[in-house]
Amino acid sequence: MNDWLVERLVEYAFTYPSEGATIDRFGALLSSPFDVSSARHYHPGHLTASAFAVHPDVPALLLVRHAKLGRWLQPGGHIEEADASLERAARRELEEEAGISDAVLLGLLDIDVHRIPQQSDAPSHEHFDVRFAFRADTTSVEAGDGVSQPTWVPLDRLASFEPDDSIVRAAAKVRRLIG
Repeated sequence: MNDWLVERLVEYAFTYPSEGATIDRFGALLSSPFDVSSARHYHPGHLTASAFAVHPDVPALLLVRHAKLGRWLQPGGHIEEADASLERAARRELEEEAGISDAVLLGLLDIDVHRIPQQSDAPSHEHFDVRFAFRADTTSVEAGDGVSQPTWVPLDRLASFEPDDSIVRAAAKVRRLIG
């Protein structure tokens, strides 16, 4: 998993040179001798995987209301032992959180590092999020694990959901991806 990601980060750096600081932080994490895909690796954090599902006919982006954080986010979360790859983890999260199981992978979309506040079972730490784009040809979604209100948000209405900068950045990449 780490070797694959290191290779993708080299490619990513050529495509998005302005994101060098984030790429460097990922590189430092991946050089750690510890299992950085483990949700119990807190210093500075661990890998996570997200799915930016796009419905190209609308065009719209799928957002879910995150239960613990109370914010609109893309489906995503921790890597599990059974996940054979980061892409598989993102695909699993998309299915668990929105009921979409047949999305088509479009590729690595974005990377992001964001702070997660302290919770009862974990100290404050960072998520090193690897974000994949998927095309979903269904508008039918259902809330699942730890989220509510999965919603297709037309890209031209995204601002009304008060997205953070990382979602705005990823949405701009989605717009370029789907034309």
